[in-house]
Amino acid sequence: MNTKFEAYLFDLNGTIIDDMHFHARAWHDILINDLKANITYNETVLQMYGKNQELLERVFGKGHFTQQQMDDFSMEKERRYQAAFKPHIKLIDGLEEFLEKAYQAGIKMAIGSAAIPFNIDFILDNLNLRKYFPVVVSADDVVLSKPDPETFTKGADILGIAYDKCLVFEDAPKGVEAAKNAGMQALALTTLHTPEEFNITDNVIKFVKDYKGLELF
Repeated sequence: MNTKFEAYLFDLNGTIIDDMHFHARAWHDILINDLKANITYNETVLQMYGKNQELLERVFGKGHFTQQQMDDFSMEKERRYQAAFKPHIKLIDGLEEFLEKAYQAGIKMAIGSAAIPFNIDFILDNLNLRKYFPVVVSADDVVLSKPDPETFTKGADILGIAYDKCLVFEDAPKGVEAAKNAGMQALALTTLHTPEEFNITDNVIKFVKDYKGLELF
C-alpha cells in the first residue's frame, strides 16, 4: 500500500488510551489535598502538558519544591493514576485495527510522550504494544518537553525517517504545536480537548474522536 507518511509518532496519554481524566483527577487530588493548592479541576486540566516537574513549577513557581520533593509527588501521582485506571485500561476504539494495518503496511512507529518510563511501560506492557512501538521517547529522553519539537524529532531520528514523512498523533494543543515545530503534520484526537481549543491547526490533517474506520495516511 502506498502511503504519504513513512512513520507514525504517537503521543501516549489521551492518544493511545483515553486516560487523561484519570490523570487529571490524580493531579487534582495531589494539588488540593496533599499540597493545599487553590486550583479547580478545570484549571488543573489546562496545566497538564509537559513533564510532571513542569506542572508543579507552573502551579507553585520555580524553587518552591526541592527536586526530591517533586520526584516524590510525581511518583505518588502516578501510583494513584495507575491504581484508578488499571481496571479500565484499554486502547481507544479502533486503534488495535489501525496499528495492525500500519504494521502490515511497513509504516514505522514510535511513542513520543512527556510521560515517565514508569507510566509508558505500564501501558505498553498491559496492552502488549511492544511489537508496534520498538522506539520510545519519554520525558527522561529530552531536555525540553512539548511544545519543543525534541520529543518528535528524536523519535524520527531514531527511526531514520525524514521529519516531513512523519505523521504525529496527538490529543493536546501543545503536542500539535510541537509537531508543527518539528515540521510535521498531525492528526488530533478530541479525547480531552475540542477542536476549538487547539490554537494551532494549520498542520492538523484531521480531527477524530477515535480510530474506528480510519484509513492509513
